[in-house]
Amino acid sequence: MPELPEVETTRRGIAPHIQQRTIKRLVVRQPSLRWPVPESLAGLMKGKVVEAVERRAKYLLLHLRTAKRPVGTAILHLGMSGSLRIIAADEPPMIHDHVDIVLDNGQALRFTDPRRFGCLLWQGAKEDTHSLLASLGPEPLSEQFDGELLFQRSRGRKAAVKTFVMDNKNVVGVGNIYANEALFAAGIRPDRAAGAISRQRYLILADEIKKVLAKAIEQGGTTLRDFVGGDGKPGYFKQELKVYGRGGQLCLQCKAVLKEIRLGQRSTVFCSSCQR
Repeated sequence: MPELPEVETTRRGIAPHIQQRTIKRLVVRQPSLRWPVPESLAGLMKGKVVEAVERRAKYLLLHLRTAKRPVGTAILHLGMSGSLRIIAADEPPMIHDHVDIVLDNGQALRFTDPRRFGCLLWQGAKEDTHSLLASLGPEPLSEQFDGELLFQRSRGRKAAVKTFVMDNKNVVGVGNIYANEALFAAGIRPDRAAGAISRQRYLILADEIKKVLAKAIEQGGTTLRDFVGGDGKPGYFKQELKVYGRGGQLCLQCKAVLKEIRLGQRSTVFCSSCQR
């Protein structure tokens, strides 16, 4: 499933190609995604200029405007297997190519989603923040996120610390891969109760979350199953993984056997020697 670094890599890949371009038409071949594509969307997007491409958590936001004013935002989510590519507008679609945003320069932004867990929705410029975005916590690479915030929000919480940092209400975009890696780097067992972690250890964990995500973005994300970046190239962070996907193998730090458990129905790998 594309996580924050993969989505940010995609944003950086597509933004130069679609910003300040006019949308000629929206082609929806399969409207039945995680939520139905609004029937009105083609009319809302046609003739509008893509003013900017922003990321919020794992959502891509295409801010659209007319010559005079902003009109709204197209909200894209890649789901579990989605990808976006810049193609020639006349390139024939494959079976899982569900949506094309056709631009005025003969190119198109094509949304491919084999499992159809992604979405394409709309938020008008004068509407309240969309319900999918309204309750999101701070961005992990922003100044609003730090260890003190994690410490304060964790007080009295019995949930596992890994589950806690993966909760988008506490901090957005720390998915399964990067939660495993950050907790290993911080030396914290993922199954410890969030409320039992000290302030000092949360300061370290927040710093490691920032480092892991920043490095993953720099390397174009992690290539796992279906992910390909916006430029059509795979990410390379998989080569940096210390624990994720390595259950039963030797710890790269101490050579103990890495343990694999399930937390919140997610595969969780850790070193019982290095992580306490």
